[in-house]
Amino acid sequence: MTAGGSVLRRAITGQRRDVAVASVLAAGHQGGEALVPVVIGLTIDQAVSGGSVGALLRWLAVLGAVFVVLSFSWRFSTRCSERAAQRAAHEIRTKLTKRVLDPRGGAETKHLPGALVNIATSDAKRVGAINSVIPYALAALAGLLVSAIALLNMSISLGLLVLLGTPPLLLLGHLIGRPLERRSDEEQERAAHASGIAADLIAGLRVLKGIGAEKAAIERYRRTSQDSLGATIRAARTRAWHDGALLSLTGIFIAIVALVGGKLALSGDISIGDLVAAVALSLFLQGPFELFSYANGQFAQSRASAQRVAEVLTADPAVTGGDGQVAEFSGQVRMSGVRHGSLKDLRLDVAPGELVGVVATDPANATDMLACLGRDIDPAEGVVELDGHNLSTLDVEHTRTAILVAAHDAVLFEGTLLENVTAAARGPVDRAMAAASADEVASTLPDGADSEISERGRSLSGGQRQRVALARALAADPPVLVIHDPTTAVDSVTEARIAKDLKAIRQGRTTVALTTSPALLAETDRVVLVHDGVVVAEGTHTDLVRGNEVYRGTVLS
Repeated sequence: MTAGGSVLRRAITGQRRDVAVASVLAAGHQGGEALVPVVIGLTIDQAVSGGSVGALLRWLAVLGAVFVVLSFSWRFSTRCSERAAQRAAHEIRTKLTKRVLDPRGGAETKHLPGALVNIATSDAKRVGAINSVIPYALAALAGLLVSAIALLNMSISLGLLVLLGTPPLLLLGHLIGRPLERRSDEEQERAAHASGIAADLIAGLRVLKGIGAEKAAIERYRRTSQDSLGATIRAARTRAWHDGALLSLTGIFIAIVALVGGKLALSGDISIGDLVAAVALSLFLQGPFELFSYANGQFAQSRASAQRVAEVLTADPAVTGGDGQVAEFSGQVRMSGVRHGSLKDLRLDVAPGELVGVVATDPANATDMLACLGRDIDPAEGVVELDGHNLSTLDVEHTRTAILVAAHDAVLFEGTLLENVTAAARGPVDRAMAAASADEVASTLPDGADSEISERGRSLSGGQRQRVALARALAADPPVLVIHDPTTAVDSVTEARIAKDLKAIRQGRTTVALTTSPALLAETDRVVLVHDGVVVAEGTHTDLVRGNEVYRGTVLS
């Protein structure tokens, strides 16, 4: 079974009870629909033709009872099938969210954030909808069987025509649905990519405006959107061809049934009532075949969406292995012979409680160091250790409670400023706010720290966002804090104050600051210079400024 097929199977089995109830009720509805022409035919033969008022009333009562059953079964089958579909979609969304948030990572490797949102919404809904399609398909089958049995009672040839003609028709419907499945997959893929591009553009709107790149961004999205539109149109065209072809096949089949029934009536092999019932049943058969057409199209789309969901759920984690636990961390960090990306043979030792500055002449060196220290990846070669324990042997989630990596582009969430700071707070919040000068940010807002900030903190300036993000990292109070350029958007006076307060609040705790800020570096216990992927010098900020030209050019330029 393919990964997509497994997703579909779990979506169905997870809602087995509701799907079963809905299927029984839907089958009862279609069976009742098929009985209506039969009851009308019997009414004509036994009441109308004979002129019996009593028989007419009895058969009208039977017809009324059939419609009562039809109404009940339709309402409750729809309720159960829709409930099953929504619950399945919810469970899939929950699994996708859990996989995306898995500390081992990997789910986001091949997908933009907007694409992941599209998969968790549109694709999850399509997969969940399989639970509302199954009752329709089984109901259509029940309608066909009841119709075939009724026609067999009227005429063996009519019944056999329906029984033997249905399987080839269903096979043709399945073959016709193959192109729709491919087009649907393409449509969802292009739509997800367009959503991802749109999300990225919105996230970087300020930057785009700042560099005057709005036109280029608009043109890029226009091309992506046109590709998505083209895929949607092709899918709609294929769906129209699919539905039209199935409708034509169904119409031909129904016409053959009606013609055979008419010929039998003319030869006297069936009664007038049987002829009326046969013609009505042939018209009724259009309903089950339309349901088959609908179900086939939905199955095709669900299979395509299930495959996309499976790609996320089965994505290989970025880091694997490791389930070790450590009762208490002192904060010693060591990187030995680390090779990853731009890092060639990096060796770094940080003692417990030390405040170390790291200056990287190439920003890629800093990015790769952050990835290794935060265990977003495991280095290709070398070892990253915490208190003598190889990070790859420790549980990822457990490790991240000990080493917190506060990236330069840390994202704020929609909510109050205080909620952002206290998201993972384990230390004194007020002190963290003051050390990061986030209390000053709060003082400028209408409701202070309880003021609402917009998604990604867009209602704040760049410097304000940095201070709130730094306060959040300080409030977490981890044994090891790794910060990356936390003050690039604040003024020099505020930066100097933050540097002093940072040293004070992290006293006794290990802190690694990847930065080129002279104010921050001046407060460190020592500074390490990383050039071309290796450590080339270390010492105090003052000594390196005086004696190392590369350092001086990087920090003071």
